[in-house]
Amino acid sequence: MTGHDLIDYLTATRAKNGSDLHLSVGAPPVARISGRLVPLAAPVLDAETCRNLVMAVLTDPQRATLEKDWELDFSLTVGTLGRFRGNAHFSRGGMECALRHIPEEVPTLEELGHGRTLIDWCQARGGLVLVTGTSATGKSTTVASMTRRILAERAGVVVTIDDPLEFVHNHATGIIKQRQIGVDTHGFPEAIRAAVRQDVDVIVVSEMRDQESISAAITAAETGHLVIATLHTRSAAASLSRVVDVFPSDQQPQIITQLAGSLLGIVNQRLLARQDAPGRVLASEILVNTPAIAAVMRDHRFEQIYGIMQVSSVHGMHTMDESLLHLLAGGHISLEDAMLVARDSALLQQNFQALLRSQSKKK
Repeated sequence: MTGHDLIDYLTATRAKNGSDLHLSVGAPPVARISGRLVPLAAPVLDAETCRNLVMAVLTDPQRATLEKDWELDFSLTVGTLGRFRGNAHFSRGGMECALRHIPEEVPTLEELGHGRTLIDWCQARGGLVLVTGTSATGKSTTVASMTRRILAERAGVVVTIDDPLEFVHNHATGIIKQRQIGVDTHGFPEAIRAAVRQDVDVIVVSEMRDQESISAAITAAETGHLVIATLHTRSAAASLSRVVDVFPSDQQPQIITQLAGSLLGIVNQRLLARQDAPGRVLASEILVNTPAIAAVMRDHRFEQIYGIMQVSSVHGMHTMDESLLHLLAGGHISLEDAMLVARDSALLQQNFQALLRSQSKKK
């Protein structure tokens, strides 16, 4: 590629089935393909070129916000390529950008690799569901899939709160109101509190970022609404600690009590490169708020949660290592990749070797 047009770079990224495009000063445009960074055949970007590429796709108000705040989340629609979520920012004084493709067709929960537990949560009439993981682990896609399932199956009102607006949903059996921060509402806490007064059944929060938005979401879940929200955390247990630790120590007992009574469960997920086909595959862990989980939460004994998950498959729970072992047994992922994200990599390898020996004996 010899041009310096952002659309060209997005086109090249999507032609390789890439999920993300990175524009950085001093490097060529780079695409993320099946989780790995791949430089595009394009010149190294200097500061002026990178700035021009970013500014060319922004509106005047967005440019002003970026210059003022030095950060900007935005969405972009590009002809037949579809929609992209972007984040423009500065690095060493230079303007840079990351853009992620938003699929128009949202896979079902089953196609994504989720099981019965998430499907059941979509039918819940109240409570809090947390979809968690690190960056680029498919949280937004899982939430979008849950949202579309709810709209298709339930005659209710769904309000989504996004920054920026990513997946666009249509009215179905249920009706949908999509509110974007900075366009339709001033912030997450205000939008969550307002949703409660909009005859809402389900509130979908793209990210709980601070104490105020977390508090508003928990309160909404307590008052008979199904709230689905995302968090950036590395495990289900860490998600609970993250929620509680946001609050001052004198408020934590009350928050724990509220969580113990309102939480439905947590899904934590990762995406790993497939070794049996192109693309990536989902690995997950599921925590369901059973009486045993609620009890250790109230006592602030979060370190015991993982042990309960290990022995609670009858309640729909499983650990990340159990999910990894299942994927290894099916030949979907490599042991090397699995060990990178396992909680106990040595034990995972030991269990996998034992599984291989068992399979060999059966043959």
